[in-house]
Amino acid sequence: MSFEGARLAPMLPLKKLVERYRALAVQFGNPVALTTFDFTRDETERLFSSYDEDYHISRFFHFSEADGMSFTINGERVSHVTIDPEIDSIL
Repeated sequence: MSFEGARLAPMLPLKKLVERYRALAVQFGNPVALTTFDFTRDETERLFSSYDEDYHISRFFHFSEADGMSFTINGERVSHVTIDPEIDSIL
């Protein structure tokens, strides 16, 4: 694996990330502040950027910017994520 690939490799399996999202959001479709995932800034940006780069995964993720701490996910400033329930089809 190249350095770039290692740098962008997700540190948390998708299934675990979705489980954490559901615990925070209560149900799919609710926006969750990225700060509530309790990762460092670097971990948050790396993890969500990595999943956002994968078409099969990113189509279920919707990022937005609202009140709160912002992060840079693939060059975009965002503070929240919403995940579609259809993500279950790839878990």
